[in-house]
Amino acid sequence: MLSRQLDPIAAIATAPGRGAVGIVRVSSTQDLSGLVLALCGRALRPREASYLPFLSAQDEAIDHGLALLFPAPHSYTGEHVLELQAHGGPVVLQLLLARCLEAGAALGLRLRLAEPGEFTQRAYLNGKLDLAQAEAVSDLIDASTEAAARSASRALSGALSIEVGALRDGLINLRMLVEATLDFPEEDIDFLQQADALGRMARLREQLQAVLARTRQGALLREGIKVVLAGQPNVGKSSLLNALAGAELAIVTPIPGTTRDKVSQTIQIEGVPLHISDTAGLRETSDEVERIGVARSWDAIEDADVVLFLHDLTRVGQSDYEAEDRRINERLAGVDPARMLQIFNKADAPAASATVPADALTLSAKTGAGLNRLRQRLLQQVGWQSTPEGLFIARERHVQALRRTLAHLDQAHAVSTQNPPALDLLAEELRLAHDALGEITGAFSADELLGEIFSRFCIGK
Repeated sequence: MLSRQLDPIAAIATAPGRGAVGIVRVSSTQDLSGLVLALCGRALRPREASYLPFLSAQDEAIDHGLALLFPAPHSYTGEHVLELQAHGGPVVLQLLLARCLEAGAALGLRLRLAEPGEFTQRAYLNGKLDLAQAEAVSDLIDASTEAAARSASRALSGALSIEVGALRDGLINLRMLVEATLDFPEEDIDFLQQADALGRMARLREQLQAVLARTRQGALLREGIKVVLAGQPNVGKSSLLNALAGAELAIVTPIPGTTRDKVSQTIQIEGVPLHISDTAGLRETSDEVERIGVARSWDAIEDADVVLFLHDLTRVGQSDYEAEDRRINERLAGVDPARMLQIFNKADAPAASATVPADALTLSAKTGAGLNRLRQRLLQQVGWQSTPEGLFIARERHVQALRRTLAHLDQAHAVSTQNPPALDLLAEELRLAHDALGEITGAFSADELLGEIFSRFCIGK
């Protein structure tokens, strides 16, 4: 594995397909001057674009374009990097990549094709990016909304890493105080009390909760919300999907069972992606195709962040309709009520005069009345707040790591309030909190930093 990480690598660095410009990138710990001479016919000045022909083994021009050389460590990967910017035709780029591999083999460079994400992996391994920033590269590429793209850019620039770094520094200082008390029990000075360890811990906990709240928002911005439309046939699920999407995505007819399989669409509300799925009407059926669709509907409900249980206002009070709704409700009893929204549709119909529960929403998918209230309620249901300035994109693993950190910090606070506190247990809880934070940026252990700071603390005492 280590030898592969030291191999020179090359790949097409732009998306598949045709375009005006395409890039072939080479990264190597070894000097690339020989490869530059073979491909470009002359040396290149560092970080200066040069327009020239890219040469074949027979010194014929494969294409004309810009060549840039970034000597280590001042490059994306931290290694020597050569970028060839050619015309973006697939054949041209494949020819250029093959020429790079051919020239590398002739020079004994052992140049090989890069694996997916390997350039960014090397940037992380060489300290150019931490793990959160490396993930933000992918998030920026995959961003489906403007808000997500801006937030991913902030995460790439280190916004999340700075927040986590400040928390880790605070935890290191707390660990330092506890270790000092453990290592110097004969001292008359109570380091924990003198340094206001409990106060520091409380302030650190407040800071951690604030970062956790922002990280949850960032995770929502990246992951989006999975919303499933559920209910009996002909309650207006497909009409509601079309109304929310602003397009005729699902077929709408008065015939029960028209929707046989899940139909999905992604929209955005305040920059948050909503992955909305229209499902087959929930009912008992002898039709094998429809039965499979209903089974898939229940699977989608289990996996949803929010389930919109639609009711038909024009049929409320009808005995057969009410009986079927009760049967569905019994089946939905295992779904967390916090994930459920009761929606009463067809409010525009003359017969829509039934009384609805206080926490339910009434709307008309046909006219659009009530849709804005539904959009806001969806965001409230998952805890979204108006996008604060400077929000960074995040992942669910970041949220989980912060939650574990908070749990260990809470346990550490409980231990510290005992009389006398179990200092070894307190130190262990702080270490676990510190390591959980380290998972976010890839700094899984910082005992060397702790030792360095602790040494300065003792000297400065």
